[in-house]
Amino acid sequence: MTANDQRLNRNVIITCAVTGSGETAGKTPHLPVTPKEIATASIEAAKAGAAIAHIHVRDPETGAPSRDPELFKEVVDRIREHDTDVIINLTTGMGGDLFLGPDDVPTDFDREATDCVGQVERMEHVEMLLPEICSLDCGSFNYDMPNYVYVSSIGMLRTGAERLQKIGVKPELEVFDLGHIWFAKQMLAEGILDAPPLFQLCMGIKWGADGTTRNMQTMVDNLPAGANWAGFGIGSNEMPMVAQAALMGGHARVGLEDNLYLEKGVHATNAQLVEKARGLLEAMGSRIQTPYEARKTLGLKKLEQMKKLRAAA
Repeated sequence: MTANDQRLNRNVIITCAVTGSGETAGKTPHLPVTPKEIATASIEAAKAGAAIAHIHVRDPETGAPSRDPELFKEVVDRIREHDTDVIINLTTGMGGDLFLGPDDVPTDFDREATDCVGQVERMEHVEMLLPEICSLDCGSFNYDMPNYVYVSSIGMLRTGAERLQKIGVKPELEVFDLGHIWFAKQMLAEGILDAPPLFQLCMGIKWGADGTTRNMQTMVDNLPAGANWAGFGIGSNEMPMVAQAALMGGHARVGLEDNLYLEKGVHATNAQLVEKARGLLEAMGSRIQTPYEARKTLGLKKLEQMKKLRAAA
């Protein structure tokens, strides 16, 4: 189903975001940290019903977020060597962390905490590994930390969209507020995004769009006609947003990137969250798309096609 179809989606794609980049490694025993654990979590999520695994990597020693291409390579190689045919969706969100200095000298950046690099470097692992999908965060915004800004400028986004178009990787357009959708539509009008675009509505991350039904509806109403889209909520709002996205005609995302609990006080695994979302969606009358079906729905290119495009780029 696409944007502007305001009825229950009867054929839902589930994405599982298996680890994320938050400081969560010490908060649950189930968060995958090493490449082997991340690959295993992705495979287990697929067996539970997820068509797509959204993947970050972490330092195997410390559990801290990382953008090391070799860690991504190990995860991707392990998944591709397995017989579970899950769609791989790699993040390009790492490398946008800017910590400003004190108010009287804001350009005296916190060099230790800041990790802010250009779009090409943020996408190095994507151009190397050619996943079917990668994320593209469609604008800069504030997180809930003093003096911290996530940087994703319009110049960076145009660079990213153009390079992804040349190699055939589908960008998942991560939108945290209405202005992000507005600029994504501008890139579509400029021809640097292929139709139909794929949007992810990121609900409830401070200080983006609050995770309410009304806000999700407003974001859906602003999507371009024909767009594929999914949505997610964080914490206890994860499953309500699964139901809400399906009711509005979209797809759904769950996983330990967004929520650590199966129920109050009970730590979840990624597979358990997928199973819970699947049960909820099936109880509503929807069925869950397989990876094969999701590839058709989203118009994804095969690895061999992308390799030829990369060679010609």
